[in-house]
Order: sequence, then C-alpha cells, then structure tokens
Amino acid sequence: MVRKPTIIIEMFADRVIHWVGSLYSIAVHTFIFVASFLLVCFHVTSLDRMLLVLTTVVSLEAIYLAIFIQMSLNRATKAIQEVGQDIDEIQEDVG
Repeated sequence: MVRKPTIIIEMFADRVIHWVGSLYSIAVHTFIFVASFLLVCFHVTSLDRMLLVLTTVVSLEAIYLAIFIQMSLNRATKAIQEVGQDIDEIQEDVG
C-alpha cells in the first residue's frame, strides 16, 4: 500500500514536471535572466555577485530538474514494463 505522503510528493513532482515543460516556464526563466542583467545595468548589484547568484541558482535548478527527469523516466519504464507483461499475457491467451 502506498502511503499518503508519497502520493502528495508524486503529485507535486508531476505538477513541477508539467510546469517546467510549459511556455510559462520559458517566459519566467527569460524574465529572471533579463532581470538579473538589468540589476547590473542599473548598478543594483555587481556583475560578479549577480553571476555568482545566477550560476548557483541555475546549478541547483539543474540538479532538481535531473531528479524530476529521472522520476519521469522511472515511471515511464514501469508503465512500459506493465504493458509488456499485459502483451505477454494476451499472447499466452491467444496461443
């Protein structure tokens, strides 16, 4: 039996995966990227500090995205295996 917290975490992961693959995600990331450089242009922060923060955030985001991608691959692999088992059962019934 699957525990409820696991289901909640999986639902959250599904939403994140769906959002990351959307046009809204591209727009938000583009806005943040442009805003980061505008902060430097308007002398709100130094280029070095902005690049340090931006690089750190992008690195952390890449780590989490890799985890979400692996979760999706694991789920797809499991679904394909289940379909393969169903096909094997049907072939046995037919044969």
